[in-house]
Amino acid sequence: MTESPPHVASTGLERRRGRKARVGAQVGLFIDMFDVYLPVIVLGPVQAYFTPAGLPDATAKILTAAIFVATLLGRPLGALIFGHLSDRRGRRRTSIVPLVGFGLCTLLIGLLPGYATLGVTAVVLLVALRFLDGVFLGGQYTAATPLALEQSPKARRGFTGAVIVTGFPLAYCAIALLTTALVLVIPAGGPSPPYAQWGWRIPFFLGAVLALGWARWYARNVQESDAWRERQPGSGRSPVAELLRGGNLRGFLQVFVLMSGVWLAFNMVGAVLPGVLRTSAGLTGVQSTVVLAVAYAVLAAAYVGAGVLSQRIGRKPFLVAQGVLTAVAAPLLFLPIASGQLSGVAPVAVAVAALVLVVVSTYAVVSTYIVARFHVGVRSSAYGLSYTTAVIIPSFYAFYQAGPARFLPYDLTPLVLLCASGVLIVVGAASGPETRHVDLGAQPAEAARALQPTRKTGDRP
Repeated sequence: MTESPPHVASTGLERRRGRKARVGAQVGLFIDMFDVYLPVIVLGPVQAYFTPAGLPDATAKILTAAIFVATLLGRPLGALIFGHLSDRRGRRRTSIVPLVGFGLCTLLIGLLPGYATLGVTAVVLLVALRFLDGVFLGGQYTAATPLALEQSPKARRGFTGAVIVTGFPLAYCAIALLTTALVLVIPAGGPSPPYAQWGWRIPFFLGAVLALGWARWYARNVQESDAWRERQPGSGRSPVAELLRGGNLRGFLQVFVLMSGVWLAFNMVGAVLPGVLRTSAGLTGVQSTVVLAVAYAVLAAAYVGAGVLSQRIGRKPFLVAQGVLTAVAAPLLFLPIASGQLSGVAPVAVAVAALVLVVVSTYAVVSTYIVARFHVGVRSSAYGLSYTTAVIIPSFYAFYQAGPARFLPYDLTPLVLLCASGVLIVVGAASGPETRHVDLGAQPAEAARALQPTRKTGDRP
């Protein structure tokens, strides 16, 4: 039997390792986002289970936002903790612990009694567990995504990063369709509907099983990246201290501005739009869920195309173009939906799909861009912290809407915030370098030279 040449066998092994790392990051993000959207979608039909009856509409919206935002606010702490561990102890081991952590948190939420049993303590516990959940969720992709991209060939990095991020829209589709099926099968009406008592718990238990099961798979199948193993010893400072110095700090601030715009725009679609579909577009809860699921299914396919396009034209031009579209096209698409000018499920669905594509396609490229923006010694800390700390200011979107609400109907206030977010994306992307040509295994000095603004954006041979 003829043996393969050593270089061929090595190439095949590297491809398998890279594929497993990519699948590990993609499915990990799928489970991550599955858990993020559990309270937004699953608890939507039974909000009264955790809150007192008779709340004013504005108060109820703020409380719903607080439950969603608690997870997002926990992410920067998770990125700080697990980003440090990833840069110092390794990507692989650090990716496993958060999977176990948010799996257990999700399980505990599924066991919570409601307001009728614990009073306001039920809400406090829900928000606290969502915050802790966010800590672990912020740690998972902080390590797993850099590991997968470090294992990817440079010419396929745009594709790899986009495939990883499809875990987000696919998770949204899965949980939306699962919730719709549960509401249709398990009665949700009446004084004590079965869905409110126990039906909503099923997706939480499923999310916990997925997280714990995937942690086991990841531990058995994914290997550490060569870039991290072959890194040179640093200055002795912690990765976070190194991040907050010189060029790393400038890069962090640049990405912070970029991601603040990305997150603010996403909140208008991910958190505000579902309510607008019911209040202004006249869709039922089931109809709005199905419409959004279809839009996110289309988005998952578009992500791959966006990643490939960014590999051809560059990450920076792609992100600048996305910022312009967010500032100009997104408000024009949001307006007829929020003003009630569209009637019928099909026209609304087309407008929603277009809006989601315009706003959320940015995510297909930002992770790949940020990972290559920083050298291997601080990469996980920089990626995790710049990605997640930028969540904080946009997370208070419900309060920012109060300003435009003085001269606009409340459901039209996202138009102003979409314009602002697009400007932030353009400023953040335009003020940074191109990153598609960067060698992710480069040491700090070489990486810094590769990111000089004067450098051509074409890939190196």
